[in-house]
Amino acid sequence: MLALRKLVPEPGIALCDVPEPAALGPDEIVVAVAAAGICGTDLHIADWTAGYAAMAQAMPVTMGHEFAGKVARLGEAVSNLRLGDRVVIRPSVVCGQCERCRNGRAEDCVTRRGIGIMRDGGFAALACVPAENCVPVPETLSDALAALTEPMTVSAEAVDTAGVRPGDSVLIIGPGTIGQGIALFAEAAGASRIVIAGHDDAARLATLREMGFSDTLDTVGTSLRKGLERAGLPLSYDRIIEAAGVPTLVGEALDLLALRGVLTICGIHANPATVDLTTLVRRHQQIRGSYRAPLATWPRVLGYLAAHSARISHMITEEVALAEAPAAFARAKNRSASKIMLRP
Repeated sequence: MLALRKLVPEPGIALCDVPEPAALGPDEIVVAVAAAGICGTDLHIADWTAGYAAMAQAMPVTMGHEFAGKVARLGEAVSNLRLGDRVVIRPSVVCGQCERCRNGRAEDCVTRRGIGIMRDGGFAALACVPAENCVPVPETLSDALAALTEPMTVSAEAVDTAGVRPGDSVLIIGPGTIGQGIALFAEAAGASRIVIAGHDDAARLATLREMGFSDTLDTVGTSLRKGLERAGLPLSYDRIIEAAGVPTLVGEALDLLALRGVLTICGIHANPATVDLTTLVRRHQQIRGSYRAPLATWPRVLGYLAAHSARISHMITEEVALAEAPAAFARAKNRSASKIMLRP
């Protein structure tokens, strides 16, 4: 079968012909992949930017961690799933043995292995995954929208971590899929004003406007503060959520953060950021990190997707065959597309 793989720890990805999954553990299933999204993480892996060195030990490995499909085979010990069930995949495979796993905090497992990073993922027709990583998909939800679940849980977790409350003003830096989801969940949390900023991001900001978010800003050629000022947008925010992965924006964001405000970072940064700690202390501000969501968030997000399908469908720019993945990666990288779904 065709698979999109990372072969060596250097820039590049490859379409390869690989065998179908053969060995199946008693607690595993094989998923017939229906849709798999290209993520910013996949772009970093393809370019081999800093932060993914541990992945080298798993290579060659099939990429793809945002995917949904149907159960095609069952391990002998799997009793909670049936052939043909529609599922979305949680990509973190946990050990079940560490202190965090034993105490109900498996999302913080110290030895977790990412599907599509440390073991074969969903950029293929079939993927072998632990049955416990499968979450049922509502019948009313399309395959492509179901495949949005993983990034949308990241968005929901960022809003939860930020502590967005009714009446808060929120600035979102980074209008990609995560930023788009953050806008939706900040709105659901009751934010009174939501502003989304990007840089040379016309297509993705247009997607946000199609979704009903009118306060968008492209900072190309200017700073964040000056861009907001020229657009007549607020210069102070209760909550700022950074989803761009650009270290220099951290200082710019803190400059716009209100007294006792919270800056939440969910972008992945290849380099350190500089922070004015004295100002942070005197303004009683907080910086929080946000990453993956606990299991309890997944059904909530799936319910949200099902209830708002028409609006959220704007997030998916196109659906293309897996064989067209290299060109699709190029469009995702130059940000001429928002979310691209691959169809094996």
